[in-house]
Amino acid sequence: QVQLVESGGGLVQAGGSLRLSCAATGSILRIDAMAWYRQAPGKQRELVAPISHGGSTTFADSVKGRFTISRDDAKNTVYLQMNSLKPEDTAVYYCNAEILTTSLRVYSYWGQGTQVTVSS
Repeated sequence: QVQLVESGGGLVQAGGSLRLSCAATGSILRIDAMAWYRQAPGKQRELVAPISHGGSTTFADSVKGRFTISRDDAKNTVYLQMNSLKPEDTAVYYCNAEILTTSLRVYSYWGQGTQVTVSS
């Protein structure tokens, strides 16, 4: 079995920075794509940024130029560096990963989420 655990959320003032981490543990052969999503109360969950196995990344227009995503395959971990934070970035941030397990099956896993709150 596989578990994703996010960390690094918290309360920050507008203009500040946070770095989120998501670590995958368990019966992992290979992690393919990983991604960060976020969901604010009363709103749809949205894709913030994906990162491929080869390190290719992209960003939602709302965060482009402010956020960066990276991964450390040796640690089975993905990071989201968030700079110049705005109140509209306030949301629960979720990690997602497509993982090939030791049973030779690919599954999509979700973390429990970490709260990010940006005050004005």
